[in-house]
Amino acid sequence: MPHTHKHPPRAASALWPQPRLKAWLALLLALCCRLALAQPLPFGLLGDTPYSAWERAQLPALMAEIAAAGSAFVVHAGDFKSGADICSDGLFDDRLALFQSSRVPFVYVPGDNDWTDCHRRSNGAYDPLERLDRLRALFFAGDHALGQAPMTLLRQSADPAFGRYRENARWEAGGALFVTLNLTGSNNNFYGVPGQTGPVPEFVARSAANQAWLAQAFAHARDQRLAGVLIVIQANPGFEAARAGRSQPGYDAFLAQLRQEVRRFAGPVVLVHGDTHRQRLDQPLTDPSSGEPLRNFTRVETFGWPFLGWVLGTVDARDPRVFRFAAKPWQAPAPER
Repeated sequence: MPHTHKHPPRAASALWPQPRLKAWLALLLALCCRLALAQPLPFGLLGDTPYSAWERAQLPALMAEIAAAGSAFVVHAGDFKSGADICSDGLFDDRLALFQSSRVPFVYVPGDNDWTDCHRRSNGAYDPLERLDRLRALFFAGDHALGQAPMTLLRQSADPAFGRYRENARWEAGGALFVTLNLTGSNNNFYGVPGQTGPVPEFVARSAANQAWLAQAFAHARDQRLAGVLIVIQANPGFEAARAGRSQPGYDAFLAQLRQEVRRFAGPVVLVHGDTHRQRLDQPLTDPSSGEPLRNFTRVETFGWPFLGWVLGTVDARDPRVFRFAAKPWQAPAPER
């Protein structure tokens, strides 16, 4: 019987030269990344909630709906309590636990009800700056979003020159850049507490941080050739007042910078805010010379009390519009009055 010589199976590196194998693996990984990027990516937007015990009871189910829609993350545009609720540690702890329960990454942006207006007697007569420091310690610790799923954020506090501004963050998703700024209602704390004359030092320092962060964000988006930029703030910055020539010192510089950056950026730019409780989608930023809307700019306002709901956003770098939005009113019956 002839002797058969059995050879062990050859290693993959012997069948395929190592450099060529590595090149193909790199190409395959790049292709997979491109295919993942090409898929429309949903995300959720909400704000000015919860304002009542009923809304607080509804929020877990609403957040579950956002997650069930396939949202990659959710952003809360500020005001996690009404303007009459006490700014207590207990309330802050409750909202933190609520946001941490999100099944998808949860990004929170501070609102005026959450710190600027805490000096009100009905709010407990707190020092607003102390409340802001408390928010920073609780809601912006570490370099990840809130919620049960991880999402890494780049915080402005990584720059020692702006070490206190942990709430200003950015991240990339779906081929676009998402940016948050601490820019609040109540004229952005320009005048501080009653009896002071603005601009108060806190406003001046935070405005400088916001200006630097916004400029860096657009520079990054241009350098990386990202398809679009979405910015989230709490305040309605007063587009209509600006067009009518009515100065709002808390927002004038921001609107001027925003207009300049939008005009320099080739892709779509979206500003998301809450504050005035009127869910809408429009194009209120205009060219001062012509009065015509800047066509690559869109404003999205979230739902707000007494209307509960969220906005489903989609980012898709293949879509010329890049961002699309659909309002999602909450369908649960309202409480009996």
